[in-house]
Amino acid sequence: MTIGIGKKDDDVESGGKATRKTSAVAEYSAGSSSNLGIRHLQILLIFLGMTLGYSQRVGMSVAIVPMINASTANPDFEDFGWDKNEKALALSSFFWGYAVAQVPSGYIANIWSAQMLLSIGMLLCGIFNVITPFVAHQWNLVAVCVCRVGMGLTQGCLLPCIHTLLSKWAPPSERARLGTFAYAGAQFGTVIALPISGALAASVTGWPSIFYLFGALSILWSVCFSFLGADSPAKHRSISQKEREYVEESLRIIAKKENNKAKEKIPWREIFTSWPMWAIILAHCGQNWGYWTLLTEMPSYMKKVLNFNIEGSGGFSALPYLAMWLLSFPASWLSDFALEKGASRALVRKISNTIAFWGPAIALACMSIVPKNDSTSALVLLIVAVGLNAGSLCGFQVNHIDLSPNYAGTMISITNCLASVIAIIVPLICDQVIINDETNVYQWNNVFYVSAVIYFLGNLAFVIFGKGEVQWWNDPEEVKARRQIQTRREDVAETQT
Repeated sequence: MTIGIGKKDDDVESGGKATRKTSAVAEYSAGSSSNLGIRHLQILLIFLGMTLGYSQRVGMSVAIVPMINASTANPDFEDFGWDKNEKALALSSFFWGYAVAQVPSGYIANIWSAQMLLSIGMLLCGIFNVITPFVAHQWNLVAVCVCRVGMGLTQGCLLPCIHTLLSKWAPPSERARLGTFAYAGAQFGTVIALPISGALAASVTGWPSIFYLFGALSILWSVCFSFLGADSPAKHRSISQKEREYVEESLRIIAKKENNKAKEKIPWREIFTSWPMWAIILAHCGQNWGYWTLLTEMPSYMKKVLNFNIEGSGGFSALPYLAMWLLSFPASWLSDFALEKGASRALVRKISNTIAFWGPAIALACMSIVPKNDSTSALVLLIVAVGLNAGSLCGFQVNHIDLSPNYAGTMISITNCLASVIAIIVPLICDQVIINDETNVYQWNNVFYVSAVIYFLGNLAFVIFGKGEVQWWNDPEEVKARRQIQTRREDVAETQT
């Protein structure tokens, strides 16, 4: 009897605590949209990390022009006279290391610390970037490729770590806005890196200063993030109790599960046999083809076809990414607004992704009808093609977290690994297969046609097979139970035979 009474009292007390916690969470949630908290600081830091990560990638797309021919910028600096094959090699080498590092980074972020892994990765990436001009002078193309591979290896943790951190810091009702703002650092980094790199290349400091500036900023950011960042609300020293409860209750995080995370086995088989997962993979590969085709080739297109100088090429090349960055904010707000009004998460993700893929496909297909001397129309279509990509930030790019908050970092590492292979072959195919004469506008039209078709097919797969709800294999206990049932069935079938 005593035990029964004690248990009842405990239940009442537990129920009271749960009610008070729910009340506190609801109270905090009601004003969360207007209250800036530690979760917003984390998202800001992630945004800046993405900005610097992409600035270091993009800087090479501009720097390589005067590295090949110094007369295009400041002729007082050394150039290397690389041919188009060597140019493609230098541009694609980053993704050799980047692709290799994806899955290991996702696994390490899941079992160790996404915050520390990202801090260390960006620190080393910054160092590789800073030393690139020195090694280029000493050992030419081989050394540049080694540095770019090193940057890829150390920056390979960027998306897996960010996805893992978002799954712990972004409540579902704020996921599109916070996730979009964090990932919009890629576009913002591109926007600032292209004109800044063009100006630096033409300045008295020359093209080496591109590597010095962005590399040094990356090193500085990594130090700041190691002190100000945290893996989750439970591990942050300055977060208020109300905000911590709000985030954790929204995400249904249980402290015991987090402590046992290292003991959980990643359900590789279930992930790779999931149709919604393959929908993301195909969408990610399609987006990478179009995005990196435009990013790596646009400076050359601006220079050789539209006849902009190095400073103008960098500035005008940034306009499409400025449009994408600006459009990402209304896109994310509308996405969350639709969810709040009762729209299904799958529908919102598919509509966002369709705008992001089929809009650019139409714009790129229209490039062929633009007169050769009409640079304004060509630039407008490129702005539309890249700008509408903003919808992907509320589409497939956050869909990993929708499907599996527990394994979002691992999932993004898989999709980004496969998509990075696309980024490797894009400059090789463009520069060695499609384009023989960079001044030939008709050959450039073929580049745009191919990108349009891949955009269309990538989104078609996402529309047909994509989902918006959490998948059953997100729950380790459910995976274990289903595997046991499957094992018993196989044993029974084997016994009967």
